[in-house]
Amino acid sequence: MSDDAAHHHRTPPHAPGLYVCRARRGRAAGGVVRDGEDSPAAQGEVTPQSPQTTELADTTEGEQFAVADLVAPEGEPRGTVEFAEVEGGTLVTVEAVDLSPGFHGLHIHTTGLCEPDSENPASPGERGAFLSAGGHLKGDDDEAVHPEHAGDLPTLYVAGDGTGKIVTFTDRLDRDQLLDDDGSAVMIHESSDNLANIPERYAPDGPDSDTQNAGDGGSRIACGVVTELG
Repeated sequence: MSDDAAHHHRTPPHAPGLYVCRARRGRAAGGVVRDGEDSPAAQGEVTPQSPQTTELADTTEGEQFAVADLVAPEGEPRGTVEFAEVEGGTLVTVEAVDLSPGFHGLHIHTTGLCEPDSENPASPGERGAFLSAGGHLKGDDDEAVHPEHAGDLPTLYVAGDGTGKIVTFTDRLDRDQLLDDDGSAVMIHESSDNLANIPERYAPDGPDSDTQNAGDGGSRIACGVVTELG
């Protein structure tokens, strides 16, 4: 080590706080050479610093209250989704199988119906896979747009073997919203979710209504009705 600097960080045994010192080896004022043994820490000329902690919500454990079995439009299983009540919100665990690799939009939709060939309740005459589930669950704010819906979740990444898993915490969803009179459904889309992030250089007027509704995730490729446990 050079004579320019030697940095020492010491925590004395059984100290009530954290002691931090920096001793420089070299010539001090008056031409006196000071080494680590003559440092303020060695002489006890330091001030203890109280350790600081940050309280975080415990999302590692919780009471599971609902599950959704994902299926493809043809009826094949595509995985499961579990919901658990934890401190401050809901923990959502998604395990998917047999999907195309890459990123896929993941949302909670407003109605617990996963009919493979169904009519869009918001657009009579439009039919398609799982349109019976309606749009994204908006939650308490009926004017919310994507990605501020209660049902908007992070994008699901699927690996090369067709499997994907995500565990995410949200304070926008709760048991009552997921299990209301018309239920709710988990939806996986064919494409990634852009979260309505459209730069002005592409769209000077901002994202259009389709993007604000669903994030341009494309077709619905897997759906699961949220079902209460017990």
